[in-house]
Amino acid sequence: MTDRSTPSIEVTIGRQTRLYHAFITTAPAVLDAPSTVTLYAGPLKDIAGLAADDLALDAEKAGTPSRLVLIDTTELGWQRARCRAKSHRLSPADPVLVGFTTLQQWLWQRLQMTQLATA
Repeated sequence: MTDRSTPSIEVTIGRQTRLYHAFITTAPAVLDAPSTVTLYAGPLKDIAGLAADDLALDAEKAGTPSRLVLIDTTELGWQRARCRAKSHRLSPADPVLVGFTTLQQWLWQRLQMTQLATA
């Protein structure tokens, strides 16, 4: 299943290539599919502007922990079901604000943070 309405990036490691799509979610990482990668985390009021659709915000929900995530195409249905079951948002990221170049830069930063944390 391919979701072409969301920004995406192909990631190749060795001989395996996977296609990841960018989404905004209010779900905690414990609900993530195994290959999901968090690129940015913060309150919903900061993350909502990266969504393709306008997310209705009220003062109560503005502080909700939220994330910009990359979800493997093969796990997208599973991730959507988990979010829906727990009443969390999962909205496509804006393809202009979160385009290929932005995804590439943020993914590299995320990988570098992982290296620094293990050093």
